[in-house]
Amino acid sequence: MTTSRTPQPLPEGRGEASPTQLEQENDQLRRAVASHATVDQAIGVLIAVHKIAPAAGFEVLREVSQQTNIKLHSVAQSVIGWAFGEPLPRLVGKELDAAVQRRSRRGHDPGQAG
Repeated sequence: MTTSRTPQPLPEGRGEASPTQLEQENDQLRRAVASHATVDQAIGVLIAVHKIAPAAGFEVLREVSQQTNIKLHSVAQSVIGWAFGEPLPRLVGKELDAAVQRRSRRGHDPGQAG
């Protein structure tokens, strides 16, 4: 095995990335990291308030997003705001309660995985 690094060819059809392309990719990555952090924080709120598992917290957010047709990171932002005393949008609150109830029932039923 050699320790020297030989430049690897770029995938076919891709040349050198332009500064503009790199800036766009960098922006996309920054947004993705910020969105992921927001979702993780909202899961933490659900874990603390509703005593549910982290995986269940993510599923609750996902279900609320799907049922309300609101992007996941927006639902997560609403949950974080709620933790700081802001009111939840009515539809988000309704779906959040329903999703948490479903997860809570599963956790109390020994025949169901939670």
